[in-house]
Amino acid sequence: MSLLPLLNQRFAAALAAVGAPDGQALVQLAGRPEFGDYQMNGVMGAAKALKLNPRELAQKVIDSVDLAGIAASLEIAGPGFINIKLDDGFLAQRIETALTDPKLGVDALPRQRVMVEYSSVNLAKEMHVGHLRGGIIGDALARINDFVGQDVIRQNHVGDWGTQFGMLVAFMVESRKAGEAEYALKDLDTFYKASKKRFDEDPAFADLARDYVVKLQGGDAEVLALWRQFVELSLAHCNDIYQKLGLLLNDGDVRGESFYNNDLPVLVDELRQQGLLTEDQGAQVVFLDEFKNKEGDPAAYIVQKQGGGYLYATTDLGAIRFRARELKLDRCLYVVDARQALHFQQLFTVARKAGFAPASLQLEHVAHGTIMGKDGKPFKTKSGDSIKLGELLDEAIERAYQLVSEKRPELDESARREIAKAVGIGALKYADLSKNRTTDYIFDWDTMLSFEGNSAPYLLFAYTRVRSIFRKVGEWDSKSTVALTEPAEHALALELSRFADVVHQVAHDSQPHFLCAYLYNVATAFSRFYEACPVIQDGQTNASRLKVCDLTAKVLAQGLGLLGIAVLEAM
Repeated sequence: MSLLPLLNQRFAAALAAVGAPDGQALVQLAGRPEFGDYQMNGVMGAAKALKLNPRELAQKVIDSVDLAGIAASLEIAGPGFINIKLDDGFLAQRIETALTDPKLGVDALPRQRVMVEYSSVNLAKEMHVGHLRGGIIGDALARINDFVGQDVIRQNHVGDWGTQFGMLVAFMVESRKAGEAEYALKDLDTFYKASKKRFDEDPAFADLARDYVVKLQGGDAEVLALWRQFVELSLAHCNDIYQKLGLLLNDGDVRGESFYNNDLPVLVDELRQQGLLTEDQGAQVVFLDEFKNKEGDPAAYIVQKQGGGYLYATTDLGAIRFRARELKLDRCLYVVDARQALHFQQLFTVARKAGFAPASLQLEHVAHGTIMGKDGKPFKTKSGDSIKLGELLDEAIERAYQLVSEKRPELDESARREIAKAVGIGALKYADLSKNRTTDYIFDWDTMLSFEGNSAPYLLFAYTRVRSIFRKVGEWDSKSTVALTEPAEHALALELSRFADVVHQVAHDSQPHFLCAYLYNVATAFSRFYEACPVIQDGQTNASRLKVCDLTAKVLAQGLGLLGIAVLEAM
C-alpha cells in the first residue's frame, strides 16, 4: 500500500476508536521540515463533533493509533495537528521493496476501461502549435493510466468530414487537371488556404464544392476515393509529428468524425422519440434549461441544421453513444482546449438526458490553456500565422544541438545529435507539462532549455549524474541492506517513497504538473544527499547509499517516461 492510504487508514481507525463519527484522517505531506514528514489535520473537525478540546482529542488519537514500525515520533502541534516523523527503518524497507518491483512500488488502481481522446486534429490542415498541449498532455495521461493498470484506449478523434472536405476535394480535382496536385499537397496549409480562397471568391467553385459534399455524404465511389487519398496524406503528416514528438498515437487509434456519419440519422431519431428535440427555424435543437442566459432563455444545442446537415456537436454525441454502448467505457477523458468548456458541459448534459451516457460512465473535459508569446498573445509567427508544429520541433532540436555543442564539443556529431533530440523534445514537453494544464503559459526557449531550475535538461542531467556514479563504482554488493542514518538520506528516501502516491494522484486528477514537481523535488533531494552523504569515501563504496542512488535513477527514468520524455545515460 502506498504511504498516504496507509497513514490515512491507521488514523481513521484511531479516530473511530476514540468515538469520532465518520472520522476523516486527512493526512497530508508536511509543509515544512519542522512539521515532520506528514501532518494529520482531521482532529479539529472530530473534536467539534465530540465537543472536546482538539489537543486533548489529538493525544487520545496518538495513544490509539497503530504506527508501530512506521512512525518514529508523533507530536501535537498548534490547535490539534499531529506531526508525523516516519521511521528510518520503515523508509529503508520501502526502498528495498520498491527496488524489487518493476512498478517501483506503484500499486494498480481498481481496473477501469479508460479512453483518452487527444490530439484530435483537423485533417484539412497541417498540425500547428495549437495542437501541442493536447497531444503532450493526453499522451502523458494515457501512459500514466496504463501504468496504474487501467485498460487504456487512445483515441484520435480527427476532423475528416463535413463541408470543408467538399471544398478540398473540388480543389484537388481542379489541381490535378492543371497537373499541380502532387506539388500543392506537399504543403497542406497552403493547399487549404488556396482552396478556401477559391471557395470564397468564386461562386461557381463554391457550388461545385457543395456538390462534392453531397456526393461524399451519398457515398459516391470516385469522390470517396479522392477523400480517402486526402485523409491518408493528412494522417501521414500527423504520424510524422507524432513520431518526432514521441506520442504513442498511430493509425489504429484514429476514429474520425466520418466513422459516426451513418449513425447520425438514427441518433437524431432517438432524441426525437424521447421528446428532447424541438424544431427551431428549421433546425433540430435540444433546449437546455441548465444553461439559461441572462434573459432566462435556455441554451440551444443544435443537432441538425436547417436543410438536414449535421454538426460536430452531433458527431460528439454519436461518439459518446458508441463509446458507452459498444466500447463499454468506464471513463472518458477529453483533452481539449479550455475554450471548449461550454460545449463539453452541454454535450455531457445532452448525453445524460438522452441516456447515451449512463451514470457509471465518467465524462471529463481535461481542459488546457493556450501557449502564449512573450507579447501575451497566442503564440504565432511574426506575420501572424499559426506556427507549424513540425517546424517548431525542428527548431527545438536545433537549439538543443547548439547548446550541447557548446557544453560538449568533444563529442562527435552523431552523439550530439542524439542528445539534442532527447533534450530538445524533452524540454518542449516538460515546459508544457510542468505548468498547471488549466492555465496559459508564455513560450520561452531560454527557460525550457535551461540546465537550472524545474526543466527537462535539469532532470535529464540529474539522471545522468546518478548513472555516472555506477560507472565509477563498477561492481558492487546489490544484496546489501539499506540503512538510513543521515537527515539527507531520510529526506531523499521520503521523496522516493512518495512516488506511488503522486502517480495515483495524477491518474485521478489528470494534472501532470504534480508529477513534474515531484520529480524536481527528487532531483533536488538527491543533490543534497550527494553532497552530504558520500557514496565512495576513502576508496570504500557505501552499498546502502548506492541502493538509494539506484532507486533515485529508476524513479527519475520511470517518472520522465510517464511524461513521454526519454532519458539518456550520458549528457
